[in-house]
Amino acid sequence: MTAVEQLRFAVGEKGEVSALLCRPTKAQRLLVLAHGAGAGMSHPFMEKLSDELASVQVATLRYQFSYMEERRRVPDPPAVLTATVVAAVRAAADVAHDLPLLAGGKSMGGRMTSQAAAQQPLEGVRGLVFFGFPLHSPKQQGTKRADHLAKVTIPMLFLQGTRDALADLKLLRPICAKLSSRATLHSIEGADHSFHVLKSSGKTDEQVLRELAETAASWAEGFAER
Repeated sequence: MTAVEQLRFAVGEKGEVSALLCRPTKAQRLLVLAHGAGAGMSHPFMEKLSDELASVQVATLRYQFSYMEERRRVPDPPAVLTATVVAAVRAAADVAHDLPLLAGGKSMGGRMTSQAAAQQPLEGVRGLVFFGFPLHSPKQQGTKRADHLAKVTIPMLFLQGTRDALADLKLLRPICAKLSSRATLHSIEGADHSFHVLKSSGKTDEQVLRELAETAASWAEGFAER
């Protein structure tokens, strides 16, 4: 059984944002989960991912960035986004102080979490999980967006589809190798940036979601003991 609780927390002078705490009865840890640039915390992908994570005893705190809360289309400046990440981690520690913390998110949400962690350690967070790290734009490949990862001092898990137009694995693999033991890369054959797979892959989107959740839970067991 999973309990779902609606929350709000403050983000400096930007006011409050909404959050959803999804905690299974036998939760082993909590993932502070940020949404991507174009869809909020209630997007079907985020809801289904939270459900799958709950099935493997990972609680989640999903939350809105201010621009999404205010129904604006353009994301907030990076400083506001990273401040929201920090505030979300603090809120998670307050409502689930008995659980080890992870943090991360989908696409931009994951990248902003890593930028926040590169600026200063996220208190209590033992590892970062990226569901489709957006290494570059679809039409302009590069690695500049990963430069800050060298300043992250905790383990990182990159969950990436092999058809992800925002992260060419030929570019991402060397980055992860350079990060050494701090980085783990798990690729999902045939998945795109939204983790959608073609019928020819032999998998369903539901199976991919389960793989994402199980991989994250298994990875965290290696260092995030209670």
